[in-house]
Amino acid sequence: MSDELETIVRKIIHIDMDAFYASVEQRDNPELRGRPVAVGGSTARGVVAAASYEARAFGVRSALPSVTAKRRCPDLIFVPPRFDVYRAVSSQIREIFAEHTDLIEPLSLDEAYLDVTDNKLEIPVATEIATMIRARIKEVTGLNASAGISYCKFLAKMASDLNKPNGQAVITPKNGPAFVEALAVKKFHGVGPATAAKMERLGIMTGADLKAKSLPFLQEHFGKSGGWYYSIARGIDHRAVQPDRPRKSVGAEDTFVVDLFDLEAARAEITPIAAKVWRHCESKGLNGRTVTLKVKYTDFQIITRSRTMTNPIGTADDLEGVSQSLLEPLFPTAKGVRLLGITVSSFIDDEVSEANQLELQI
Repeated sequence: MSDELETIVRKIIHIDMDAFYASVEQRDNPELRGRPVAVGGSTARGVVAAASYEARAFGVRSALPSVTAKRRCPDLIFVPPRFDVYRAVSSQIREIFAEHTDLIEPLSLDEAYLDVTDNKLEIPVATEIATMIRARIKEVTGLNASAGISYCKFLAKMASDLNKPNGQAVITPKNGPAFVEALAVKKFHGVGPATAAKMERLGIMTGADLKAKSLPFLQEHFGKSGGWYYSIARGIDHRAVQPDRPRKSVGAEDTFVVDLFDLEAARAEITPIAAKVWRHCESKGLNGRTVTLKVKYTDFQIITRSRTMTNPIGTADDLEGVSQSLLEPLFPTAKGVRLLGITVSSFIDDEVSEANQLELQI
């Protein structure tokens, strides 16, 4: 084991609720139990937000268009989302986390990192803590959770997927590097399809292939991310669990019943989206300099256009104005627009803090 790994003494747990939204719906409605359930809209424009394990057996997954999901699983039951309920359950789960540690880094409503190196109950074995937390979640909420336990965040996240659903797994400092070497790069957390394809074009198919590449090579081909890939290929991730991370961006988007081909129609849709984003920025006291426009076409191609200002956006009119200026060059278009979204980022305190993202649904 390398000297770098020997200096890492953290005990990190990644808790991931199993099919969270769909499981809440099945818990609250006994008629849905054991049946394929999708949380989301059932219209032609609908998208699956979450799928039960019964639905996943048919290839139904989150972000899948509802029409495709229904085609894959004709018996699929669509349930509209109840985010107020999911948030309430998430709060219950966070209270359980807080019984063990104050070092809690929420990633979303249904998953979080916990650093239990020094925990409130003074339990020396992290796997025992993970088992207790999962049992307590089941007792309080009636829901199942999976857990990954390791010495770093990257491997704890990978471990939580190994024995899903309703299971847990451990990756120790001794077997961490070997685990990474045997893993396909496309399965690495944080490596998306485009990056995985680029790696494969460079002959990088597994963690071992990645480890064989030099740091200069990875930096040349992947920029700042090259250093990160160099480290995780060796099972090294020194990131600390960061509680109460400030937001990196605030955004909202809307999917339309009818495709937009006309600039004026698209401009009209931008106005309420920008207003909603501004209300949330204002309510949280967030001042951002970068505006990003997201456009999804009828063929599901997604493009983004961004502009970073010298000074933070100061008013709702300013936000809408920048958004409209990003929109205008995209018209006329031969393809219909099915979705528009606006995100504000580059907040004035970003330089001194890492952050997570809040996405607001219209």
